[in-house]
Amino acid sequence: MRSPSDVDRQSGPVRVPDPTVGFWVAKAASTAFGEAASDFSIHVMPPVAAVLLGFVLFLIALGWQLTRRRYTPVVYWFTVAMVGVFGTMAADVVHVVLGLPYAVTTVGYAAALAAVFLLWWRTERTLDVHEVRTTRRELFYWAAVVATFALGTAAGDLAAIGLHLGYVPSILLFGVLILVPALGYRFLRWNGILAFWTAYVLTRPLGASVADWLGKPVTEGGVGVGSGWIALVFAIAMVVVVAVTARARRVLARESAVG
Repeated sequence: MRSPSDVDRQSGPVRVPDPTVGFWVAKAASTAFGEAASDFSIHVMPPVAAVLLGFVLFLIALGWQLTRRRYTPVVYWFTVAMVGVFGTMAADVVHVVLGLPYAVTTVGYAAALAAVFLLWWRTERTLDVHEVRTTRRELFYWAAVVATFALGTAAGDLAAIGLHLGYVPSILLFGVLILVPALGYRFLRWNGILAFWTAYVLTRPLGASVADWLGKPVTEGGVGVGSGWIALVFAIAMVVVVAVTARARRVLARESAVG
């Protein structure tokens, strides 16, 4: 039997956002930003320095997020953006430095994500983002998020480069795949937690494929806009979406309080 203090800790404020439409739009923008920002950074500075800088910014963002103890839009999405950058770098470093094929890194990160989910479930008996109310659950949540970004990066590269599909066919492939959990949840009564995490994984290769297609040179199958410009565009998109959804959330909260 749990003590009153245990109950209080379990019933604190939720520390991560509800998966609304705005959430998914911001998440997709963050994946594209992370891919483009990672590519840009390793071209304007030594790769080792870029990875170290990405790791430091990720730790700073995560530490800031963990001290909030509630969902704070600016802090949360800054952390997601830094996870996007560092997660991309982690996946790329394993492939480039260690020379592991994309198929191997994809399977490896899938296994890592499965291990996080298993440990999370065995410890907390829930993977529901609506129940992320304690520091321990939030740590599991962010471990899963990092693993999904690395897995998505590897899977996107596997499709576009390893399987020689190219960026546009990869966008279409992952665009279709992400409809599966959405439609399954909407019409077939799929488990909401399973549908959420499946979609969460698939937004990464979809967003990364879009960023690569727009940013990569024409000689590599891209449009040739440049990764720096693409990172800037999607960073602005993230800021706008987060600002709009945060404002709508405040208005709804005020109306609920008045009502």
